[in-house]
Amino acid sequence: QMQLQESGPGLIKPSQTLSLTCTVSGVNITTSDYAWSWLRQPPGMGLQWMAVIFYDGTTHVGSHLKSRASISRDTSKNQFSLQLDSVTPDDTAVYYCAETTGTNYYCSGPRCRGLYDYWGQGTQVTVSS
Repeated sequence: QMQLQESGPGLIKPSQTLSLTCTVSGVNITTSDYAWSWLRQPPGMGLQWMAVIFYDGTTHVGSHLKSRASISRDTSKNQFSLQLDSVTPDDTAVYYCAETTGTNYYCSGPRCRGLYDYWGQGTQVTVSS
């Protein structure tokens, strides 16, 4: 059974860099056809896809975040991570890591729940001074 678990700082100050890690168990993140994403849900808003890293290391980052976000992985630990620079209070959200297969990875709102098969429980990140 696949499981995903997010870890992060909880509270972070504006202008700092947010680093989140997703630890995956039950499957190797380099297994063919798997895609691993970060999504977030700000208060009162729908799910927003942020970035994906494929089983072969290929990455895509949402254009609205491209200058601030990066996604990477540590295959020795079976983890993938998100880094978001220069955070503002608008980055306050519940952050999720999730898994899908194939080449479709972009989603928004409720459609994300249908596209991604396995999810972490989510981690609250609050940006505040």
